[in-house]
Amino acid sequence: MNINENYLHLQDSYLFITIAKKIAEYQAKNPGCPVIRMGIGDVTLPLAPVVVEAMGRAVMEMGRAETFRGYGPEQGYDFLRRAIANHYARKGVGLGEDEIFVSDGAKSDLGNILDIVGAGNTVLIPDPVYPAYVDTNIMAGHRIAYMDGNMGNGFLPLPDPYSERDRDRKADIIYLCSPNNPTGAVYNKEQLALWVGYALENDALILFDSAYEAFVRDEGLPTSIYQVSGAEKCAIEVCSLSKTAGFTGVRCGYTVVPRALERGGVSLGKLWLRRQTTKFNGVPYIVQRGAEAAFSDEGLTQNRSNIDYYRGNARIIAERLTQLGIWFTGGVNAPYIWLRCPDGVSSWAFFDRLLDRSHVVGTPGAGFGKNGEGFFRLSAFGRREDTLAAMERFTL
Repeated sequence: MNINENYLHLQDSYLFITIAKKIAEYQAKNPGCPVIRMGIGDVTLPLAPVVVEAMGRAVMEMGRAETFRGYGPEQGYDFLRRAIANHYARKGVGLGEDEIFVSDGAKSDLGNILDIVGAGNTVLIPDPVYPAYVDTNIMAGHRIAYMDGNMGNGFLPLPDPYSERDRDRKADIIYLCSPNNPTGAVYNKEQLALWVGYALENDALILFDSAYEAFVRDEGLPTSIYQVSGAEKCAIEVCSLSKTAGFTGVRCGYTVVPRALERGGVSLGKLWLRRQTTKFNGVPYIVQRGAEAAFSDEGLTQNRSNIDYYRGNARIIAERLTQLGIWFTGGVNAPYIWLRCPDGVSSWAFFDRLLDRSHVVGTPGAGFGKNGEGFFRLSAFGRREDTLAAMERFTL
C-alpha cells in the first residue's frame, strides 16, 4: 500500500497547541491568575430560543413511529433548502433548491469540494489566511500561489493582470473569504467584480467563503458573491451556521453550486451531488429543523440580537485600540480585529507580552501565514464582562 505522500508536506498544526501550552505554563507559574481568552473564534451565547424549540419538536418526532425519520437525503431536506433559498432571495439572489447542498460545516465543504476538480491545479490563496485552505490543497497535491494581503491594500488583495507575477501564475482555483478570517476585512462589490472578471477571463473557479456574512451591516457591502453579475458562472459559495446562528456545537452549513457553473461542458453541481451521495451521510434531521428555524423571520431576529452582542464586543475592542493608537482593521462588519503589534515586535513576542502584562490571550498573526507576522488577531466572541475586563487590562 502506498500512502498519500502529500501529507508529508504539511506543517505541524502547532498554532493552538503552542498557545495552549504557553497558557498552561503561565498559569502553573501564576496560580489563581485569571486569564481572558480572546483567541479562538468559538461562540459563547446559547442557541436562539426558536432554534431550541424547533429541535425539541424534532426530537419528539423521532420518538414516535408515525413521525420517525431514518436516512435523509444527503443534499439536505427540501424544507431547509427552501429556507436557504428564501434567505438568498432577501439578498436579491435567486437560487433553485437543487443548487443548494446542506452540509456539516464550511470547513468540510471547502476541503471536500476538491474531490470534483482535477489534479495539479494552481490554487491562489490569500496570505494571511485561514490555515485549512492551505492544508487541504497540500493534501490534494495542488500547486499553491499566494496573493499578498497587507496594510497597503487593507488586507484585501486584488488581481493585477499587469504584474509579472500574476501573469506567471494563472490561477485555476481562487479562495476568497469575506468578511475575512483572520483580518476582518470585507470586499466591496466593485472589488469582488474584479475577481469575478478575472475568473471568467481565465476560466478559473472561485471558492467563496461567506461564513461571517451575517456580521455585515453596511448595506453597500455584498454578503454573497452572487450579488456580483456573472459570479454564477465561476463561483461556488460556502457558508456555515456556526457563527451566524451559534451552531459551533451542532454543526450545519451549506454550499451553493449554480446550475450555470460548468467546466468542459460538465455541470459542477452534478459532480458535487454525485460526490455527496457517495461520501456523505447528510446532516441529522433534528439539526436541519433547527437550521430551518434559524432562517425564519423570528430566528433571524433572535440571531441578529446575538450577533449584535458580539459586534458590541468588537466595538469595545476597537475603541480601546484607537485610544492606544494601534493600527487595526476589522471589528465593524466582522467579529475579528486584526491589529499591528506595537513597537515592531513579532507576533509571538506580543503574545507573551500581552499574556504577562494583561493576562489576555489572542492569536499571533504569524500562525496565519508569512504576511501575518507582526500582526495579532483578537476575537469578539467572548462574554461582554470578559471583553470589558480584557480591554481595561490591555496595555502596551
